[in-house]
Amino acid sequence: VENLKRNLLLFTQIKDLEIPTILVINMIDRMELKGISLDIPYLEEQFKTKIALVSSRKKIGIDNLKSLIINYDALSTEPCLNASSIDIAYFQGLRKAFPNQSLYKLWLVITQDVNFSNLNKNVVETKNFAKSNSDLKRLQQKETIKRYQFINDVLKIGRVIDTENATDFRSKLDRVLTHKFWGYFIFVAILLLIFESIFDWSAYPMDFIDKSFANLSNFASNNLPNGVFTNLITQGIIPGIGGIVIFIPQIAFLFMFISILEESGYMSRVVFLLDKIMRRFGLSGKSVVPLISGTACAIPAIMATRNIENWKERLITILVTPFTTCSARLPVYSIIISLVIPKTRILGIFSTQGLVLMMLYLIGFGTAILSAWILNKILKIKGKTFFVVEMPNYKLPLFKNVALNVIEKTKAFVFGAGKIILAISIILWFLASYGPGKNFDNASEIVTKQTKIPISESELNTKIASYKLENSYIGIMGKTIEPAIKPLGYDWKIGIAIISSFAAREVFVGTLATIYSVGGSDNDETIKNKMQAEINPITGEKIFNFSSGIS
Repeated sequence: VENLKRNLLLFTQIKDLEIPTILVINMIDRMELKGISLDIPYLEEQFKTKIALVSSRKKIGIDNLKSLIINYDALSTEPCLNASSIDIAYFQGLRKAFPNQSLYKLWLVITQDVNFSNLNKNVVETKNFAKSNSDLKRLQQKETIKRYQFINDVLKIGRVIDTENATDFRSKLDRVLTHKFWGYFIFVAILLLIFESIFDWSAYPMDFIDKSFANLSNFASNNLPNGVFTNLITQGIIPGIGGIVIFIPQIAFLFMFISILEESGYMSRVVFLLDKIMRRFGLSGKSVVPLISGTACAIPAIMATRNIENWKERLITILVTPFTTCSARLPVYSIIISLVIPKTRILGIFSTQGLVLMMLYLIGFGTAILSAWILNKILKIKGKTFFVVEMPNYKLPLFKNVALNVIEKTKAFVFGAGKIILAISIILWFLASYGPGKNFDNASEIVTKQTKIPISESELNTKIASYKLENSYIGIMGKTIEPAIKPLGYDWKIGIAIISSFAAREVFVGTLATIYSVGGSDNDETIKNKMQAEINPITGEKIFNFSSGIS
């Protein structure tokens, strides 16, 4: 209802094809807010059709629209405009050559090269109705002008806008959200809120999931018969899948906030706000949407660059979008941050862990922008660039839309990563549960002999499991690459996780979960606690500390 003039252009073109057409005017719930009133009988008379007033968000007028669709036979097929007015002499010739065809259909065949049943451009041109491209372009411009003149004349009478009674809330809010100083401040504050929630709000469901999988593994171990299949389930499949499922709350919160920003109309304001800054680096304000979408997945984000008109800006955006931190990296960042960054607060408000996560995301954005600046200097492609963006109305996000978007994207992440993690978990479990030589087969005797100080049976079992893991196939492979990664503070277990993450980044956490499950005897301990307790046998320090986390 707020963009009638622009959208009526397409409607009049469709109506002139002489097919049954209904004019559906949406968002009527905002008419009173905007001070808009419509003379429906007059508009129906001028546009020669039935008009349905609806609100798709609030389900208003849907029954009336369905009734009109069911009774479409009663709809008029009379065109809005007389197509011959575009070029009287030319269209009179068309009418004589094709007496049984719609003039506007003929016009579309000539100008748009579309086909209607047995009518195509070749048939028209064989009757000597071909025109030069310049003449056709001139006539198309003339058609557009005539249509807008007709629409303007109709709306002058059929639509009244009472600006005095209209609530101009949008303009007031835009002045704040797109302010040259406060606009950026608000945007950063929103980002801070998002990353705070990813750690603070998701902590409770994450702890619940982590403990649930530990209890599930312990339950399976105690109730299933001893054997290879039970070990595969308790030490391979459950920890591996649990290592990715635990991050569902964080990923869901991330997608939820992105959906809310898009649904509310704020994302378009961010595009407008950042356009001036982005241009200095060879990007466009429209590059913001792919870069932010890249936090979910780089592939659909790259596909979203099709909305960038300038070829150079589109190419640069495509090349730098993968630098943004996608959802596959979020589990890796989250587990490392939770292990090496203390759970403290700055000024009693801001979570240190949330700020660190935000910093990692900003580093990704910063790298993308720096790369764009370099590419802009290298690519010597000149061309005019324009920035046109429509500011949508502010809307309260619909819970249904946000929920469906979150569920769809979270499910895609979990099932997409889950298949890879399940396969890798089974392979890793096999490599970690078996090994060559006597050291692996005689692990119990060797560890018992080496243990001179009396220890409990639980501690002895843990040492035996750890020794077997080091002498398993995966342990031997890890020990082989350990010298290359040791200067970074990593041990061989982290090295194996890094190698497996080449298949998919999110596999990193699942790999560590599987390795630590096979290498320990306590099934009811959470993966996070096992990783926190891991000690470097040489230095006596924790494997996951601030230095190793930063590296």
